[in-house]
Amino acid sequence: MALFTRLGHGRRFTNVILRVIAIVALLWTVVFVISPTEIEWVPTLSWSNRWLAYKEYEGNVEDACNCSSLLQGDIDCMENAKLLSISKDFRKKFLRKEDNYINATVNCRDFQTRKKYTMFPLSKEEEDFPLAYSIVVHHKIQNFEHLLRAIYAPQNLYCVHVDKKASLAFLEAVMSITFCFPNVFMVSRPVDVVYAGWPRVQADINCMADLFNVSTKWKYFINLCGQDFPLKTNLEMVRSLKMLKGANSMETEKMPGGKRWRVEAAHHIVDGQLKATGEKKAPTPFDLPVMSGNAYILASRGYVQSVLQDQRVQQLIEWAKDSYSPDEFLWATIQRMPGVPGSSPPDAKYDLTDMNARARMVKWQWHEGPVYPMCSGHHVRSVCVYGIGDLQWLLEQHHFFANKFDLAADPIAIHCLEWYLRHKALTDVDQW
Repeated sequence: MALFTRLGHGRRFTNVILRVIAIVALLWTVVFVISPTEIEWVPTLSWSNRWLAYKEYEGNVEDACNCSSLLQGDIDCMENAKLLSISKDFRKKFLRKEDNYINATVNCRDFQTRKKYTMFPLSKEEEDFPLAYSIVVHHKIQNFEHLLRAIYAPQNLYCVHVDKKASLAFLEAVMSITFCFPNVFMVSRPVDVVYAGWPRVQADINCMADLFNVSTKWKYFINLCGQDFPLKTNLEMVRSLKMLKGANSMETEKMPGGKRWRVEAAHHIVDGQLKATGEKKAPTPFDLPVMSGNAYILASRGYVQSVLQDQRVQQLIEWAKDSYSPDEFLWATIQRMPGVPGSSPPDAKYDLTDMNARARMVKWQWHEGPVYPMCSGHHVRSVCVYGIGDLQWLLEQHHFFANKFDLAADPIAIHCLEWYLRHKALTDVDQW
């Protein structure tokens, strides 16, 4: 009996050995018999992130062509897309109003899932380098939601300023969306924004203060408006900002003679409009040279702290409040003040144009041709509202954002841009 028992154990042991040998043989076949040169590696999305990808045909936005062909400049596809985008029925089909977002956000988890928000950091590198955003809006709720979704990451912070003149429906829709995200909040002190007036700057300063007080972890501040849209993924922005090594990036150059009146003549707000008082402004504090720039910046946390706490900057702010369009010189002037973190020396050799700064790409009508290609969309106040034909060139630029986009004018342009950015964000992370 003992002999049979030993034989039984021996057979079981032999079966185990045979199974192990078979598995090793199979692995050897896969690794060595199938040549690695026969397996072509193609960047694809991992299964864990695949559900976050946008479809090229999502919502039937493209009845004629896919985004890949459009972004590669396929002429036939481009013509078909342009014909679609000028169709009122086509554009109307994809427009969403405020009540749509109010109803959609009743269940926040469902809203996040259906809209495919990235509710986890896509990489450790991004998680360790959070950004802070100020978004100033007053209309076009669909533009706002698409912008937020395109730049959203759970490690970042987002302060949203809604103009006091905005409709109640718009305000309610924005609040409904922000309520669904713990790191998105409404500014604590909204203002009544006036075109070319001081309140436009104050809106950003109020968001700066809220963001500065809410967290000590974020590295850079970025301010946007509702018709901006990103040209880079969050990871690309993080890596680009790291290369700045604490420096700021914004337009800052000598004030052209034709703009001097903006800082020499006093202006006041009267009945919601900026009016010249006929009085001459006093010289700048400390005889600071006033620089020319624009409203949109990439600024280090140290720069923001100077805006909020540096007494020299506070005096400049008080002086600027009765100027015309102070947002187009204030940040640029602070950037050249000695001692401001990330600033540049005031010498002309350190001037930076809007084309060389990284913050924002705007196509001005009078520069089309010699400076950049003609606008393929249409113009509003001499600024190009981008069409699908502008995307290929825009994506070649180093700027983080571009202005203006309008879903009501060309839904295909934004759809293809967000499809491209989401696909790139997910494939880049998978490759790393």
